[in-house]
Amino acid sequence: MQLNGLIYSFPKEIKFLIAAFIIVLSIGFYTGLLFVGETSTANPNGIEEQYLGNEFNEEATVMKFKKSEQEMLTLVHNHILSMSIIFFLVGVILSTTKLNMKLKLFLIVEPFLSVILTFGGLYLLWTGLLWMKYIVMFSGILMTLTFTLSILIILFQLLNKKES
Repeated sequence: MQLNGLIYSFPKEIKFLIAAFIIVLSIGFYTGLLFVGETSTANPNGIEEQYLGNEFNEEATVMKFKKSEQEMLTLVHNHILSMSIIFFLVGVILSTTKLNMKLKLFLIVEPFLSVILTFGGLYLLWTGLLWMKYIVMFSGILMTLTFTLSILIILFQLLNKKES
């Protein structure tokens, strides 16, 4: 079965369903990023402070305490499960787009690697591997970029009536 470019032949109601799903999913994804920005100041030291606390920093304006193991395991578990489903669904839809196969495979596989690096990295950061904050930051940015590019490709091809 040829999947490359199949998105162009979908019936209008399937295209509307996919577009609605991608738009609502994106609102949820980017709202999560706003939350990250509010809680960790979206920089490596802010990430470290969010999970390891800042109770010994006299200059801190908001007191934060180290997360418990239960909190960390819950966070890692919930995010890995939910994001793997998100990226699986986006990957299935992306597989039907007309796109260079190497780029398509990268956009389909990379988010899964980033999910493991980001949330596994947060757990390792919490255990004391402080350099993981840089891996978490990089993988989180890469995950966001691949998600954004994937949804833009999907929406663009859904809106075009003919293959380009």
